[in-house]
Amino acid sequence: MNSFGQKLRFSTFGESHGTALGCVLDGVPAGLEIDEAFIQNELDRRKPGKSEFETARKEADKVEILSGVFEGKSTGTPIAMVIYNTNQKSKDYSNIKDVFRPGHADFTYFHKYGLRDYRGGGRSSARETAARVAAGAIAKLMLKELDVEVLSGISEVAGIKAEKFNYAGVKDSIIYALDSDVEQAQKDAILEAKKRHDSVGGVSRVVVKNAPIGLGQPLYYKLDGVLADAMMGINAVKAVEIGDGCLSAKTLGSQNNDQIRANGFESNHSGGILGGISNGDDIVLNVYFKPTPSIFQEQHTITTTNEEVDFSLKGRHDPCVAIRGTIVCEAMAALVIADMVLLNMGSKMDGVVKYYK
Repeated sequence: MNSFGQKLRFSTFGESHGTALGCVLDGVPAGLEIDEAFIQNELDRRKPGKSEFETARKEADKVEILSGVFEGKSTGTPIAMVIYNTNQKSKDYSNIKDVFRPGHADFTYFHKYGLRDYRGGGRSSARETAARVAAGAIAKLMLKELDVEVLSGISEVAGIKAEKFNYAGVKDSIIYALDSDVEQAQKDAILEAKKRHDSVGGVSRVVVKNAPIGLGQPLYYKLDGVLADAMMGINAVKAVEIGDGCLSAKTLGSQNNDQIRANGFESNHSGGILGGISNGDDIVLNVYFKPTPSIFQEQHTITTTNEEVDFSLKGRHDPCVAIRGTIVCEAMAALVIADMVLLNMGSKMDGVVKYYK
């Protein structure tokens, strides 16, 4: 499906090399101040072609709001936004018209639908995530009214890990690095892989600050479950951790439990979520991106008629998709939290009575 969320629901449309892509965001309360400059800035953070660490494809990613906003405020009706593609080079993909690219969704899309949009992957391209960032920007504007903040940065590239997490410093890093002490080594790893016509993976660390206690709908719409779903739905993501994640399986209960005092939790191994519900502490996620599958080395594959071939890919691709992917992680986290905020408003009868009386 192409939609996500319950009370705050968005749908995206468009393809990598189509005329445009965009989204329709439904459920935004009326009266929200819509800061178009902020929405554009979020898209600028994700857009391609800003540096040698990203794809050379240059897109303005200029967003246009088509509906749901009047005199700078949301009307309560669906907000539709469109982003026109301006720098397609579909001919770069003519050599893969009948060839499945290793590591891509070409194989599965073809066998599922029986059709092939070979122009950059069509709907399966990460280009679609621009629409998610636009929707996420509006979710961030909603959360700002509640002093809830969603931040992220790159904590690991090619196995080179951050030892500290400086979210404020991310804006000064071209690769959104959280740790300036290892940033140069991470950059070197990306460029070395690029020089070899290869790619590297990376990890985005996302934190939600000031989220209220009580977000999450047990048992089947748990906050951590929906966050994991949102992150796994992003192109190239292969794993998601909440809090200590995999490390939790290696510790004792006495080490993993977050003990409590009157002023709050003494640690945050849980990542701010207990029983699928936010506990008021920082919500922390680690999102793992695989190496970009688009590499410029000769590879083995098959054609749509099952013929074995060796081929070399052409085109413009990110040597480390995690860099721009971290902005998408922020957007999806913001959409989940905003959705949960709206869902939580009716969880207590006194809240319903207070609203209507």
